[in-house]
Amino acid sequence: MEPEADRKDIILVVDDDEDIARFVEFNLRLHGFEVIHASDGQEALEIIERQRPDLAVVDLMMPRIDGLELTRRLRADPMTSALPVIMLTAKGMTVDKVHGLSAGADDYLVKPFDTAELVARVSSTLRRNKEFREVSPLTGLPGNSRIRREISDRVRNGVDYAVGYVDIDRFKSVNDRYGFVRGDDFISALARSLHRAVVGVGLPPAFLGHVGGDDFVIVCAPDQVRPLTSRAVVDFETAADTLYDPTDRERGFVELKDRRGNIRRAALVTLSIGVSLSDAGKRFTDPLEAIAVASEMKTVAKSQPGSYVAVDRRRGVT
Repeated sequence: MEPEADRKDIILVVDDDEDIARFVEFNLRLHGFEVIHASDGQEALEIIERQRPDLAVVDLMMPRIDGLELTRRLRADPMTSALPVIMLTAKGMTVDKVHGLSAGADDYLVKPFDTAELVARVSSTLRRNKEFREVSPLTGLPGNSRIRREISDRVRNGVDYAVGYVDIDRFKSVNDRYGFVRGDDFISALARSLHRAVVGVGLPPAFLGHVGGDDFVIVCAPDQVRPLTSRAVVDFETAADTLYDPTDRERGFVELKDRRGNIRRAALVTLSIGVSLSDAGKRFTDPLEAIAVASEMKTVAKSQPGSYVAVDRRRGVT
């Protein structure tokens, strides 16, 4: 479990009205949040420099820096551009809501508001923001937290499942030969190939996540492993061929210079896939254990020539 898994979400309340600030703080603490208070936008910026909140509840009308200006400044700073903001507006002031959302607020609350609405808006905004952060900006696929949650759901439901860990063999040679932009094209091609394979195996639905770089994880039923990986390998190798320069593709390798100026040859990319199985022969109760075994099997796959799928056979499964 990650060290911060049990950390409370930190909510920054920015309001010059002490009564409203205390009301918001009391009720958020009551529902398990940590709360820090700033009296205006200027103080909020100073606090944010020292401590990173998970969400800000910001009043529109404040001295020095008001809610609109604070939100604009947060959005303009790369370090705070993704901080979710809920704007507090006066009752009936529709124009305030429009201005708040235009400035970059994620949601708004109209004063006076009740406890249930406050907690619901904060919780839903936090959830949406976390789900967005879990998505890879390159592939649009869910990341590590969502991968672990998918495996945990299958453990809890008591179904047999397989975890596949996928990466590209000799991916570094692509980056060294063509640069990172072309390297990203290879990663995107793998994402598309895996997605088509996941969709192609039908029901029950398989899951695809992006760990980062050229590493992907698939979670599926054990009998889906072979058709899914077979299709992904053929699809990716076909797509990868089109991404090489014609000369490299035709001769079947790229030439790279090492630090001493020596020329070495690197074969074209292939896939290594390691698979762990959780069924009657072995029950993984910890998602990290299932992923670790799949990663170990991926290392075995890398010792084999060409694209290769290595399935853990040590646990009483066929």
